[in-house]
Amino acid sequence: MSAEPEERLDVLTAAGEKTGASKPRSEVHRDGDYHRAVHVWIYCESTGELLLQRRADCKDSWPGQWDISSAGHISAGDSSLSSAQRELHEELGIKLPVDAFELIFIFLQECVINNGTYTNNEYNDVYLVTTLTPIPLAAFTLQESEVSAVRYMPCDEYKSCLEKGSGEYVPYDVNGAYGQLFNIIEKRYKDNIKSRSLTLQKKINRYAPIHLEPELTTLSKGDREALGYILKASIVIDDIFYEQVWNSNRMLRDWLKAHADSSSFDKLKWSYYSINKSPWSCLDENKAFLSTADSAEKLLTDATKSVSGWKGIEYRVAFPLDKPPGANFYPPDMDKKEFELWKNGLPEKEQKDATGFFTVIKRHDALLPSILAQSDGSNQNKTSDDLFIVPYSKEYKSSLEKVAELLHKASECSDSPSLKNLLRTKANAFLLNDYYESDIAWMELDSNLDVTIGPYETYEDGLFSYKATFEAFVGVRDDIATSQVKLFGDQLQDLEKHLPMDNAYKSDNVSAAPIRVINLLYNSGDVKGPQTIAFNLPNDERIVSERGTSMVMLKNISEAKFQHILKPIANACIREEQEDYVDFEPYYTHIVCHECCHGIGPHSITLPSGKKSTVRLELQEFHSALEEAKADIVGLWALNFLIKKGLLPKSLSKSMYVSFLAGCFRSIRFGLEESHGKGQALQFNWLYEKGAFVLHSDGKFSVDFTKVEDAVESLSREILTIQAKGDKPSAQSLLQSHASLTQPLRVALDKIEHMQVPVDIAPIFGTANKLLANDQ
Repeated sequence: MSAEPEERLDVLTAAGEKTGASKPRSEVHRDGDYHRAVHVWIYCESTGELLLQRRADCKDSWPGQWDISSAGHISAGDSSLSSAQRELHEELGIKLPVDAFELIFIFLQECVINNGTYTNNEYNDVYLVTTLTPIPLAAFTLQESEVSAVRYMPCDEYKSCLEKGSGEYVPYDVNGAYGQLFNIIEKRYKDNIKSRSLTLQKKINRYAPIHLEPELTTLSKGDREALGYILKASIVIDDIFYEQVWNSNRMLRDWLKAHADSSSFDKLKWSYYSINKSPWSCLDENKAFLSTADSAEKLLTDATKSVSGWKGIEYRVAFPLDKPPGANFYPPDMDKKEFELWKNGLPEKEQKDATGFFTVIKRHDALLPSILAQSDGSNQNKTSDDLFIVPYSKEYKSSLEKVAELLHKASECSDSPSLKNLLRTKANAFLLNDYYESDIAWMELDSNLDVTIGPYETYEDGLFSYKATFEAFVGVRDDIATSQVKLFGDQLQDLEKHLPMDNAYKSDNVSAAPIRVINLLYNSGDVKGPQTIAFNLPNDERIVSERGTSMVMLKNISEAKFQHILKPIANACIREEQEDYVDFEPYYTHIVCHECCHGIGPHSITLPSGKKSTVRLELQEFHSALEEAKADIVGLWALNFLIKKGLLPKSLSKSMYVSFLAGCFRSIRFGLEESHGKGQALQFNWLYEKGAFVLHSDGKFSVDFTKVEDAVESLSREILTIQAKGDKPSAQSLLQSHASLTQPLRVALDKIEHMQVPVDIAPIFGTANKLLANDQ
């Protein structure tokens, strides 16, 4: 009988990146190659103990010593999470789902043992599994070749033994990187509830509650009836978005909501979670404000062999301290290189699907329980073919069927022809995963009841900016304001013609952009944290090149932000002689121009190689921030251009720059992890370096009107050229060098913080909530 082939490991660079080569495990340790492994710690919440295993005496490293609950190499081609699951099952007989594993840090272990014959250069993905009560020792099934015993040990006592260098335990430097394990547990369970409550209340106070109750008098009877179904559909859209952010997000939401009345602290947790729609704070660069200790509880009755009188493993649904950059669009342990290797091996059509707006990427082994039955790492031939594509229509099938049914009913009620068409085509799009026809219908919408619903923005996809999140905006059209902004849409081709970039990159086929001004009635889905004041859609490059884009301005949101946020910021940060320039008209006019400028400049591009592509595909994770910066700065350039043409009043020529300066401070407070905040920091720092923005000795700012026009044009040219060339390295360099919190910005933000100016608003949808309550 032939021996089993030796487990192979992926060989890494010293920086932890895959080289593309793999070697047998023994050769990896003989040659000192860098490789990957998993560490899984089981922590019992009620006793404050960690589960330790005693390594078998036959092990070639640290035999007979007490060690991690479970650990093992990541075989060539395997994923980190599946390896963690497999090792726990193989060594201890515990079968746990993915949501039990919390990746808390990555630890590089570099050492030489066994008289120099065994070199361990190992990147370890360190996972924590949190149970409510201890797992009975009788429930474990130990793998004799790996583990000789298990026991629980108080966390502090174990840490003390490691610090003393006790020979009974595999050594870890708890005063170095591995000390994170103990620090995380200690902080998580010893934080004072009173201090956490005060911290959460301060975070909530950064949002000013605003009641939105627009009049519905302009809506026809049929459209009012349709509105009820549309609002119900929007609630389902919210469910889909929660699922897109993180795989257990809906479960956490339901848990926090159900326990919100348990205490004042629980109410604060639910309130701030509701604003962010996740456990990560939008205004704090996505830093977690909750931990797995606050998460939902689950019971597994069949995770181990049965023990009389014991009901099973109760564990906390885990979530990572760091917000997953790929949200729930990709496997949580997939990196960019793995995706690229897999994608490049696909046929052309499937490559487009993989990078398309309306698909998620899954792992086969996440769906196959048989992975847990593999016992020896013999899956060494597995490759990134493990990944596969799932269309949104299948991934969110049950929810999208509900939305489609509600929109069909709304379409039957509406007596606005264009709204009926939008609702019908959008319902079909949700089921077919083809949004082209419905996006055209949205652009042609001409109704007092304005509806935007579907997957659009890609900000949540921090890996590539490929995947679109679901959102809904429902509002009542403001006919007077809509007529006033028509000028901007009509001027797009002329603006494109005169853009400050090489003529070779300009388009001679820019369509006029219809602009609709509405008063927001309700929103849902990807509307977490800071509220949008306008949007420019669709993002489908086919439609942008054929038809252009349409814009929707949320006037009541803009008014609320100006009064509650921008005016107080101007009072804190703008010199007295220029403070009166900060006015709603230039502020709002620039918002309109910002949205228009999303529709001009490079979108579909030709690379130096002659290959056709898009800016989004080439710039990947840098696209969103750079596109927001482009729309902002080119929007300023465009206002100046229209003033010189006599199409806008000269009174805006100074007020637009000062209002923009005050607006910089507003947007940067959203955080530099957020695309708008990052783009705004880039612009402020560029203009400050050029002397267009000036910081005075009193800590206040002003605009140098003799320098600002040239500074705006130079940054516009820089960004537009990077986009036109699809130059990702230059995009990265520009953002790294300028999108940072510099000292002048800190001066402004400290002043604003001292005055306790709200960062943003939290809408309360009075009218919509009454309609929903009456419709129950």
